[in-house]
Amino acid sequence: MMRTLDKYAAIFPVLVVYAVLFLLGLNMSGMWQLMATLLFYCALGQAFNIFLGMTGYVDFGYVAFVGMGTYGMAVTITSLAGTGLGGLTIIAGYIMALAFSGLLSLAVGAVALRLRGAYFAIATIGVNEGLRFLIEGTNLWGGSGGIIFTRQLNDILGKDASSALATFWADVLVLIIAVLAAITTIVYMRSKIGYALTALREDEDAAKVMGINVTMFKILAFMTSACFAGLLGATAWALKTPYVFPPEVFEIHYTIEAIIIVMLGGAGTLLGPVAGGLIYGIGKYVLSIVLPGFQLLIFAPLIIIIIVAFPDGVVGGIRNKFGHTALGRFIL
Repeated sequence: MMRTLDKYAAIFPVLVVYAVLFLLGLNMSGMWQLMATLLFYCALGQAFNIFLGMTGYVDFGYVAFVGMGTYGMAVTITSLAGTGLGGLTIIAGYIMALAFSGLLSLAVGAVALRLRGAYFAIATIGVNEGLRFLIEGTNLWGGSGGIIFTRQLNDILGKDASSALATFWADVLVLIIAVLAAITTIVYMRSKIGYALTALREDEDAAKVMGINVTMFKILAFMTSACFAGLLGATAWALKTPYVFPPEVFEIHYTIEAIIIVMLGGAGTLLGPVAGGLIYGIGKYVLSIVLPGFQLLIFAPLIIIIIVAFPDGVVGGIRNKFGHTALGRFIL
């Protein structure tokens, strides 16, 4: 029992941070939206880190999976409205979001993950825009007009429940997704999956020689990360703002934010995406108040300074310093 607790001790700081954010938002007047935003950034970083952190591959088309999850929920709600399924429609929407994002990641990963480094990154750049133009050009799922499903959601849940879902429960679900992503990350890290991914991240050719099926493990990490992205899209977009427009759900800045968050906190660490999400979210919020209109001009060099000062990320730097101490087991 004690050995198991030691093995997974690093999950506790993550859970504590999430609990504090939730309680602050719940008990401090006017703080809920800020805490919800911070939780979203942490969840986005946690999901993205499963692939980037464990493999070292940078996916510039990551937001495509968020968009597909959003469409999965939207299509399900519009299709099942009026069937009398009630809350089961939302569960079906999550299943569809997982299917959409999972199938897309399987199709993309089967081809793109045979490439390495910059070649993989270049190959994924076109996924996001290509998918967006496919939807708009073929008039799929409403095409460029998107899908607005506020009325259908009201019919399914009722106006009061629908409003509560958008203003509170969707954020709680984002918290749950963040926790699940963190648990998945540490389970992978502490299993042969994590050892295989670490080996291929350090030296892919050597990992192959050792008999590791690197393609299989890369696809597993890729699909896992994509499925969490789909859940985030279905929750933080579809349920919170019941509409889908291709130019917005496929906006590449979500991918850029995910990369920044992971690099700030420390790629391949468990606590890193949480630290990165808090630094990025709080910095963006404070600068937008103190220096409105100039926040990006100031924030960009600040991020560069932090990354230069902590090349392994903030948590990576802390782990290098305190990893050999008693606190080391809590810093992963």
